Amino acid sequence: MNSRQRRGVILLVVSALCALGAFAGVLAVIRDVNSKVGPEKTAYRLKADVAPYKELTADQFEKVEMPERWLSGTAVTDLRTIRGKIAVTQLKKGSLLQSDMVVDRPELKPGQQEIAIMIDAETGVAGKIDPGSKVNIYATFKAENDKQKDQSKVIVENAEVLDVGKLTPIDQQGAGASGGDRNSVRRQGEAVPITFALGAGDAQRVAYAESFATHVRLARVAPGGDGAIAPGDRSYTLDEDK
Repeated sequence: MNSRQRRGVILLVVSALCALGAFAGVLAVIRDVNSKVGPEKTAYRLKADVAPYKELTADQFEKVEMPERWLSGTAVTDLRTIRGKIAVTQLKKGSLLQSDMVVDRPELKPGQQEIAIMIDAETGVAGKIDPGSKVNIYATFKAENDKQKDQSKVIVENAEVLDVGKLTPIDQQGAGASGGDRNSVRRQGEAVPITFALGAGDAQRVAYAESFATHVRLARVAPGGDGAIAPGDRSYTLDEDK
């Protein structure tokens, strides 16, 4: 082997050693990245905004893979856990779903039943009543004759709201407590169907009020309050302030 051939062999050996060194460097970088990132895990990202207190469904989310070490302990990694749950606040598009963003949907307790009525959007809801809210239900009644007075009454105290429906146009004719033309009431505008969890007696009162009252209104009870109303404040006529 002459000197030129020896130089060629040496260059080939050096090149192979350099290639091995570069490969080892790449492996070292990969091992370093893996040690910092770690294994990946499934998470779920919102496709669009979700309004508060709306029921969650699987098609509202897209599946993403993320390093496990980057996920918080409250990250939802299994969509089966959101069944029967609602958003506790406004959820934004692109946010990762966390378990503290959702709560269980209000459910009936033993002895309760669901009853839904239409509530005037302007006077009864104003966007502040949501599933899980507690409300006092008021109704105003026209006097049956000239000897009686128009009156407002507390129909139900501390009623639990199960669901708030969509704004709906209404145009209906109803009657006052006497059933006569004098107390005929026309309701026109927009209303929201509100579903309550009530006992049989309170459900009867609410059904009667929706059928015969001039208006039915809701008063939201402050969180932590019991909504109790003093006996003297359960009904009202205008002459009481005179």
